[in-house]
Formats: sequence, C-alpha cells, structure tokens
Amino acid sequence: MELHLDSSWKDVLHDYFKTDSWKELQVFIEKEYENKVIYPRSEDIFNAFNSTHLNKVRVVILGQDPYHGPGQAHGLSFSIDSDKTLPPSLKNILKELHSDIGEHSITSGNLQSWADQGVLLLNSVLTVQHQSPASHSKKGWEEFTDTVIKTISTKNEHVVFILWGAYAQKKSDLIDNAKHLIITSSHPSPFSAHKGFFGSKPFSQANKYLKKYKKKLIQW
Repeated sequence: MELHLDSSWKDVLHDYFKTDSWKELQVFIEKEYENKVIYPRSEDIFNAFNSTHLNKVRVVILGQDPYHGPGQAHGLSFSIDSDKTLPPSLKNILKELHSDIGEHSITSGNLQSWADQGVLLLNSVLTVQHQSPASHSKKGWEEFTDTVIKTISTKNEHVVFILWGAYAQKKSDLIDNAKHLIITSSHPSPFSAHKGFFGSKPFSQANKYLKKYKKKLIQW
C-alpha cells in the first residue's frame, strides 16, 4: 500500500510506520484491493489527513468505518461525494446542523469544506469491503488511528473532539480532557439520533470553545 500521506503526519508518525502492526496491515490491505471491491479508492484512503494537516487540526469528528456502497466513501468520515444521495446518518447530522446554527455552508453531502478549515473527519477504520460493514475492523487500522488521536492530544492545544455513539466515546481515554474539549452524544444514525443526538448542539459548542481560546471559528 503506497503511503499517500502529507508530510506533517508522516513525520510525526514515523516510528509507528516501522512497527510490525503497520507492516501487517499494509500486506492485508494490498491483497484486499487486488482481490475484492474495497472503498474508498486506494488514492483516497488518507484524504482526511491530506485535507487537514496536523498543525491545522481544530476539531476531530470520529466515525467508525467508511460507507460500504458504491461511490459513497471518499476518505472523510460521514462525508460523501457531492452527487450522491445522503445516507441516513448524514441526513441527521445536517438536520442537527441546521437546528443548531441555522444557515450553514453545506449544500450537499460533501463535507470537504469542513476538512479544509481544520476539521479532521477521521474514521477509526479507513477501508471497507463492498456491502460488508466492519469487514476491515480489527485488522490494524484501529491501532493506527488510536495513535493519530493520541498524537493530536499530545501535540495540539485546545482541540474539540466530537464523539458520537458508544464506539467513538471509547476513544475518550486517548484524549487529555484537561487541554481539549470532548463533546459526546448518541450516534446520528436513525436508530439512536432521538436518544440524545438531536438537540446536542455540537457545532455551536465547538465554536464557543474555539472562540474562548481565540482560535478561528469553523464556518459550518
């Protein structure tokens, strides 16, 4: 697997890329792309990192794994290409966004504009097999993205971590809550959105925190 990864991340994760865990993951992923239909496209695996360099990270929104339908995943958690139909969780995210802040800049399901402003749209697992959710879980991606979360917590100051649902909230142990803000709620999926996601106001909460520490606000 070729490492199409921005140098700001490559440099700080240098030691991790020498581990056996990473080498084994590379072998697995290469075979999967050779023999199966895998999302996103291999050149988009690290899109989140290449869109949001380490020193630019102001917010992290953590997802689980990519969308597993054709042409949906493009390397940013919860985001889809502009011409695709909105998945249910993303519909609910945009509904809460409108409820929280009113007018906003998002006109499709593509959240690239957030990534460009310093919102790291990070999935815990970066690849998935066609129509097989969680098919690449427990193959090594979690160790990589846990290292990323710990690195952000250590290297950056006053980052907002938005953790939706029980899976994402388990990652709070990796984050220093004395120097960062952790926002939690139920997941935006239709199964749980009405159990605390709707009305949680994560977007205005994030900007309030960024303003407190004189950081540039996100134009959601």
